Amino acid sequence: MKRLSMVALAAGVMVLTLAGCSSGKSGDAGSLKQAGATTASARTTSAAATTTTVESPVDLPAAAPTAATVVKKTSAPNGAQTTCADFRDLTEDAEQQVIQQVLAAHPGSFLDGSPAAALSTAKLACLAGTYANTPVAVAIRVAPK
Repeated sequence: MKRLSMVALAAGVMVLTLAGCSSGKSGDAGSLKQAGATTASARTTSAAATTTTVESPVDLPAAAPTAATVVKKTSAPNGAQTTCADFRDLTEDAEQQVIQQVLAAHPGSFLDGSPAAALSTAKLACLAGTYANTPVAVAIRVAPK
């Protein structure tokens, strides 16, 4: 019984919504079709007019900018003494080598035996600008300050 009343209520809402969307002309089906065709052709005409007359709001450059790209270093200059600023400029392989050297230089640290965690910690810690001149080992807290 509740389903039937819900269906009837939904149908009533749809009918009222569609009646409210009419174009204001007489309610016969012919005028609705005509109004729909008129608005559709008006939309097509205005869309065609806007595409031909609209200019680009952004001036495109004649050539692509030739900004210098940052070249990543393939080896660490100081090994275990690499600073965070240098660490950010390394390739992934070089970063892993630095972390292995840091862990080898500081055995018994809490990151010893988990180079993936040490690498992730170093990447996060070295994002901070305050650690730019800090060695990676100090930044990841396996070495004292």
